[in-house]
Amino acid sequence: MMQKPVSILVAALGGEGGGVLSDWIIDVATALDFPVQSTSVPGVAQRTGATTYYLEVYPQPRAALGGRQPVLALTPGPGDVDLVAASELVEAGRVLQNGLADPARTTLVFSTHREYAVAEKMQMGDGRYDGERVFDAARELAREVIAFDMRDIAWRQGTIINTVLFGAMVGSGRLPFPRDACEAAIRRSGKAVEASLRGFAAGYERAAARSQAAAEEREAAAAQSLPLPAEVDAALAALPPPVRPLAAEGWAQLADYQDAAYARRYLEQVTQVCAREREAGGAGAVGAEVARFLALWMGYEDVVRVAELKTRGERLERLRREVGAKPGEVLRVTEYLKPGMEELCSLLPPRLAQWLERRAGPQRRGFALRLRSDTVAGFAALCLLRGFKRWRPRSARYATEQAAMRRWLAAITARLADEPAAALELARCGNLIKGYGDTAARGRRSLGLILDAAEQGADAATLRTAREAALADPAGQALSRSLSLPEPAARPVPVRLVRRRQEEDALTS
Repeated sequence: MMQKPVSILVAALGGEGGGVLSDWIIDVATALDFPVQSTSVPGVAQRTGATTYYLEVYPQPRAALGGRQPVLALTPGPGDVDLVAASELVEAGRVLQNGLADPARTTLVFSTHREYAVAEKMQMGDGRYDGERVFDAARELAREVIAFDMRDIAWRQGTIINTVLFGAMVGSGRLPFPRDACEAAIRRSGKAVEASLRGFAAGYERAAARSQAAAEEREAAAAQSLPLPAEVDAALAALPPPVRPLAAEGWAQLADYQDAAYARRYLEQVTQVCAREREAGGAGAVGAEVARFLALWMGYEDVVRVAELKTRGERLERLRREVGAKPGEVLRVTEYLKPGMEELCSLLPPRLAQWLERRAGPQRRGFALRLRSDTVAGFAALCLLRGFKRWRPRSARYATEQAAMRRWLAAITARLADEPAAALELARCGNLIKGYGDTAARGRRSLGLILDAAEQGADAATLRTAREAALADPAGQALSRSLSLPEPAARPVPVRLVRRRQEEDALTS
């Protein structure tokens, strides 16, 4: 009796070894004399889609078929896939969205980590996709779900994610291959064999022990929590329950960003808002939003922070893990930086920064830098830049941000007494402040217009509409319409023609 082929769909991002994984499956099937066929559909750069590999394996040796040849398909049909493997959470969601899984047939294996898409990063608001929707859909649309953080396991094993994904696929029991045959295919590939076998074994064991996966994830998350000083614990205990976890995270973030004194100022401001909210009869909703967005705002990005993060030991270790560098191997790292005049002036004292900005004029272009941070000179330059951290409270950017924060907090506390709903909307407007350069300037402008409206007595509904308009339209036109203000003039964007280097070489040769 003829069996049905085993249909396999693999969705992987660029650089994650999806093609190598597909080759391993083909190699195993060929070694077992199973008929196999594969096709692939390339994805798009800049994280807008994955490359998908579709394979069909007939799980009987050719010798047992009596000269007959199974007909294998080139593309998957809706609900006609036995095993789906995705290297990232939302890529699993794409497969489910396309209707390729079947609740009575499909086993879904995917990594729970995120590689954010361009469409998520470009949003003014929180553009991240809700990962819980993928889990909900997976439980409804797949027969079995095997999901855990495969990227983390790959890093710890010194390999890339395709080895862990392959192990999880085999550990699911849906591939018609024995484990030793799969390990033999990895050995025959001859590339990073030992690390690949470690990743395969880790993925296989994790998939085989499905019931322990969730518990291990929770234990790992709990192990990452850091103890707080006694005085901070006491201050957090006095806050409303919804505010405490956010304020604790904010304190830890800002102590790392600047110092403990800076973090204590943050906690004092959150405490003051919570006290005013308590007087108004609130339960902590406003305080929670302030704790969230004030921490992000006070930890604003600048070139000092970038230099500090780039010189941390854990970052260098992560780079070595990601590229698979062995102990003793030299790793060449080139940092691509493009600081603008505004970023450089932001480090200077306010008066000096204003003078320099006037001298620079309106055309303040950035300049590109390629810094070899693996060299002594390059790494020393980054260390020198991170040393400006102690001077940050005297910088022009610090003064600008602190003044804007004080106005925002004052507007929130002023509205708590007469209209708590309006105060809550103003607290949520902290989400407008993010990024650097033009993005930060647009956010400050939008927040300023909303605060102007609040000071003139705008109600909660008006403030909510204005906030949503500002997040939806970075240009500010929707915000101006929502507040009945003149729309901002279109900003001219210069077009610069740059001669290509090869053309220059041809002209000078």
